[in-house]
Amino acid sequence: MQGTSFFQWRLGAVLRFAAAALLGSAVLTGCGGSAPLFTSDGRPTTAVQCSGAGPWDNCIENARGICQSGIDVIQQSEVDGAHKLLFACKTR
Repeated sequence: MQGTSFFQWRLGAVLRFAAAALLGSAVLTGCGGSAPLFTSDGRPTTAVQCSGAGPWDNCIENARGICQSGIDVIQQSEVDGAHKLLFACKTR
């Protein structure tokens, strides 16, 4: 009678667990990890990324150049040495 050893069974269980954990983390990464696409009043949001070496005003001026009527800042963050600004254009 040919059977599997305890080691082979254990290795298979570990590999199945690792695959399930990887799949679960991939699914969770897609949920809630990104910025909102619209504000609560329905305006679309836009993200700009600027060098972290410069002041925040550079990012804000870039955003104002995109919107002709001013901006509402939704979120500001610094990630990996860069300024990231999420904003929505003000309505006219």
